[in-house]
Amino acid sequence: MKLFTQKSTLCAISLSVLLALGGCSEQQETTSKEEVSEQKVEQVEAETTKEQTETQQEQTTEGSSEYSRFDIYAPFTLTSDLSHLSDNQKQMIGLLIETGKIMDNLFWYQSYGDKEELLSSIEDPKVKKFAEINYGPWDRLDGNEPFIDSYDQKPKGAQFYPEDMTVAEFEAWDQEGKKGLYSFVERNEEGNLTLVPYSVKFKQQLTQASDLLKQAAELAENEDFKNYLQLRADALVTDNYQPSDFAWMDMKNNPVEVVVGPIETYEDQLFGYRASFSTYVLIKDLEWSERLSKFAAFLPELQKGLPVEDKYKQEMPGTDSDLNAYDVVFYAGDSNAGSKTIAINLPNDEKVQLAKGTRRLQLKNAMRAKFDKILVPIAEELIAEDQRQHITFDAFFANTMFHEVAHGLGIKNTINNKGTVRSALKETASALEEGKADILGLYMVSKLYDKGEIADGELMDNYVTFLAGIFRSVRFGASSAHGKANMVRFNYFKDKGAFERNPETGEYRVNFNKMTQAMNDLSEKILVIQGNGDYEAGKALLNNQGVISEQLAKDLQLLEQKQIPVDVVFNQGKDILGIK
Repeated sequence: MKLFTQKSTLCAISLSVLLALGGCSEQQETTSKEEVSEQKVEQVEAETTKEQTETQQEQTTEGSSEYSRFDIYAPFTLTSDLSHLSDNQKQMIGLLIETGKIMDNLFWYQSYGDKEELLSSIEDPKVKKFAEINYGPWDRLDGNEPFIDSYDQKPKGAQFYPEDMTVAEFEAWDQEGKKGLYSFVERNEEGNLTLVPYSVKFKQQLTQASDLLKQAAELAENEDFKNYLQLRADALVTDNYQPSDFAWMDMKNNPVEVVVGPIETYEDQLFGYRASFSTYVLIKDLEWSERLSKFAAFLPELQKGLPVEDKYKQEMPGTDSDLNAYDVVFYAGDSNAGSKTIAINLPNDEKVQLAKGTRRLQLKNAMRAKFDKILVPIAEELIAEDQRQHITFDAFFANTMFHEVAHGLGIKNTINNKGTVRSALKETASALEEGKADILGLYMVSKLYDKGEIADGELMDNYVTFLAGIFRSVRFGASSAHGKANMVRFNYFKDKGAFERNPETGEYRVNFNKMTQAMNDLSEKILVIQGNGDYEAGKALLNNQGVISEQLAKDLQLLEQKQIPVDVVFNQGKDILGIK
């Protein structure tokens, strides 16, 4: 294995300062009342500090003092107060985490291939850790550039398609279900394309995961949760996920949650068709959930008021949607790769969305980690000093929450018989959908302020925090749907004068009125592209606006020079939670 490549875009900075920052004790949003959990958190953080100190000494011995891509993730320990849970519920959490570990290995295969073959070939501990974070030898937050010299660019289709398959060959292939979520495209013995369902490809692993979910169902004290787990267990071995998606929509009162299975299609950057395995294990925050419960009822009214022609908002979102806040205690697979998800809007099935709506899960402890460790330091560098007072966690939480709610707005099926928006827009669908959710989320916040439904803070908090959030997310790079969407929005807002940059200080200032107009204009533009299923227009928008200008690149480089993390990496697991 060749020596890893240092990215030329980074400046040489003292590693010792970064390691000192990384070794500090984590500031937890919530801490467990159980003594064993507290001890585990302290032990993990002490071990992290020790490991970083040893790495610093090794780097000094080798004469290297450069800040590298391997240092862009800040550690954070995932824990929660489990004292209100029964013994059965705690045991159930352990089973759900074990299920998540299986999903993690399946995602490794989808993303890269043979996990052990790669990791065993890497000697440098920092390079190996970076490969674990990225689920392969490609840097997810740097356009999937290889960070190990012996690897070429990551295939756009990951492992979902044969490497020698062309787009033209796939498009010409007359095969029912070829755009399906839950299958691989492979070559048979004759060299022809064939579909291999996940339930066949991973029969042994998925059977084991199914059995674990059935065991968890036996421990469930909530009948709706028990039903969901049983149906999800069946789905893993049949590839029929819709019944469990419907059941999940009815399951809202359990203190323990799990999202598990093949869910998002971000990893398939060739077409955006194939779903990746993922897991979240969650503990419900009852107090915050109560505060959020009222907002879902406004979806139909907000849909009617969207700044677009009626034909692009003719679908009415389900009214059974809900909003809740959680501590996440375990990530696995797609959700854990590269940049970490801080809010969930599911299910993705358009039929379920239209019939039932969606559920929006706000991951409060993970959100707090990104706000404290990343957003606030970014604002201190790039936001005008007199506007920094508007950077608040409540605004960050609201912007993130309404981003997820906004996924339910707009249209799911094209208005001209091109099928679903997701299918018509192919690989551009994810970035456009994330862009829509971001901009309509801010639109929803502004409308709810106008109605007096949001009383905390002021709308300017959300606008300025939104701008700082663009700087945070644009660093995820072009390989991320969220990063691409943020580049489009940044450039569009800049062209519309929604903010201005002081050339002397390098700080950005929000123009409230122009930002409101830009928000409405971009909302209309994306909704029309989606409603028309206009693949070429979507591709043009992303290609023309989804780029980083020279000036923005310099501003982002400043954040690297200041050693502000790009994202977080988690210390997590049963040991930290103090469960078996």
